[in-house]
Amino acid sequence: MLTRLKRPSILKQLGATIVLVSFQAYLGYSAISGQYGIESRHEMHGQIIEMKADSARLQAEIDAFTHRIALFDSEKLDPDILTERALALLSMASEKDRVVMLPELNNKL
Repeated sequence: MLTRLKRPSILKQLGATIVLVSFQAYLGYSAISGQYGIESRHEMHGQIIEMKADSARLQAEIDAFTHRIALFDSEKLDPDILTERALALLSMASEKDRVVMLPELNNKL
Protein backbone atom coordinates (compact mmCIF):
# COMPACT_ATOMS: atom_id res chain seq x y z
CA MET A 1 0.00 0.00 0.00
CA LEU A 2 1.31 3.34 -1.04
CA THR A 3 0.95 6.26 1.40
CA ARG A 4 1.54 9.77 0.37
CA LEU A 5 2.21 12.45 3.00
CA LYS A 6 0.62 15.79 2.36
CA ARG A 7 2.95 18.68 2.98
CA PRO A 8 1.35 21.61 4.89
CA SER A 9 0.74 24.67 2.77
CA ILE A 10 3.27 27.47 3.22
CA LEU A 11 0.48 30.04 2.86
CA LYS A 12 -1.40 28.58 5.79
CA GLN A 13 1.68 28.79 8.03
CA LEU A 14 2.53 32.26 6.81
CA GLY A 15 -1.05 33.45 7.39
CA ALA A 16 -1.11 32.11 10.95
CA THR A 17 2.25 33.77 11.66
CA ILE A 18 1.06 37.12 10.29
CA VAL A 19 -2.15 36.97 12.35
CA LEU A 20 -0.26 36.17 15.56
CA VAL A 21 2.43 38.82 15.00
CA SER A 22 -0.19 41.47 14.24
CA PHE A 23 -2.10 40.50 17.39
CA GLN A 24 1.10 40.88 19.43
CA ALA A 25 1.72 44.27 17.81
CA TYR A 26 -1.79 45.35 18.76
CA LEU A 27 -1.25 44.25 22.36
CA GLY A 28 2.07 46.10 22.48
CA TYR A 29 0.54 49.27 21.08
CA SER A 30 -2.33 48.98 23.55
CA ALA A 31 0.08 48.55 26.48
CA ILE A 32 1.94 51.73 25.54
CA SER A 33 -0.58 54.09 23.94
CA GLY A 34 -3.95 52.58 24.80
CA GLN A 35 -6.61 53.95 27.11
CA TYR A 36 -4.95 52.36 30.16
CA GLY A 37 -1.41 52.29 28.76
CA ILE A 38 1.81 53.76 30.03
CA GLU A 39 1.31 57.16 28.38
CA SER A 40 -2.26 57.47 29.68
CA ARG A 41 -1.06 56.65 33.17
CA HIS A 42 0.78 59.99 33.40
CA GLU A 43 -2.35 61.85 32.31
CA MET A 44 -4.39 59.96 34.91
CA HIS A 45 -1.95 60.94 37.66
CA GLY A 46 -2.31 64.60 36.63
CA GLN A 47 -6.10 64.29 36.73
CA ILE A 48 -5.92 62.64 40.16
CA ILE A 49 -3.85 65.55 41.51
CA GLU A 50 -6.33 68.07 40.07
CA MET A 51 -9.29 66.17 41.52
CA LYS A 52 -7.65 65.96 44.95
CA ALA A 53 -7.10 69.74 44.87
CA ASP A 54 -10.75 70.27 43.88
CA SER A 55 -11.83 67.87 46.61
CA ALA A 56 -9.80 69.76 49.23
CA ARG A 57 -11.22 73.09 48.04
CA LEU A 58 -14.78 71.76 48.15
CA GLN A 59 -14.22 70.22 51.58
CA ALA A 60 -12.98 73.59 52.88
CA GLU A 61 -16.10 75.22 51.43
CA ILE A 62 -18.31 72.58 53.07
CA ASP A 63 -16.54 73.14 56.39
CA ALA A 64 -17.06 76.90 56.11
CA PHE A 65 -20.78 76.44 55.41
CA THR A 66 -21.07 73.92 58.24
CA HIS A 67 -19.46 76.43 60.59
CA ARG A 68 -21.80 79.20 59.44
CA ILE A 69 -24.80 76.92 59.93
CA ALA A 70 -23.58 75.96 63.39
CA LEU A 71 -23.56 79.65 64.34
CA PHE A 72 -27.35 79.72 63.89
CA ASP A 73 -27.85 77.05 66.54
CA SER A 74 -30.12 78.61 69.19
CA GLU A 75 -28.06 77.14 72.04
CA LYS A 76 -24.80 78.53 70.64
CA LEU A 77 -26.07 81.83 69.23
CA ASP A 78 -23.87 84.74 70.32
CA PRO A 79 -25.84 87.97 70.70
CA ASP A 80 -22.83 90.11 69.78
CA ILE A 81 -22.31 88.33 66.49
CA LEU A 82 -26.03 88.47 65.77
CA THR A 83 -26.16 92.21 66.43
CA GLU A 84 -23.03 92.85 64.37
CA ARG A 85 -24.33 90.89 61.37
CA ALA A 86 -27.77 92.51 61.56
CA LEU A 87 -26.27 96.00 61.64
CA ALA A 88 -23.95 95.16 58.74
CA LEU A 89 -26.80 93.79 56.62
CA LEU A 90 -29.00 96.82 57.38
CA SER A 91 -26.10 99.27 56.79
CA MET A 92 -26.58 100.71 60.24
CA ALA A 93 -24.19 101.49 63.08
CA SER A 94 -24.44 101.67 66.84
CA GLU A 95 -23.66 104.85 68.79
CA LYS A 96 -20.57 103.17 70.23
CA ASP A 97 -19.18 102.20 66.84
CA ARG A 98 -16.59 104.14 64.90
CA VAL A 99 -17.43 104.46 61.26
CA VAL A 100 -14.67 104.95 58.69
CA MET A 101 -15.88 106.07 55.30
CA LEU A 102 -13.90 104.70 52.34
CA PRO A 103 -14.19 105.89 48.78
CA GLU A 104 -16.20 103.56 46.60
CA LEU A 105 -13.94 101.43 44.38
CA ASN A 106 -16.43 100.49 41.67
CA ASN A 107 -18.13 98.00 44.02
CA LYS A 108 -15.12 95.64 43.99
CA LEU A 109 -15.05 95.18 47.78
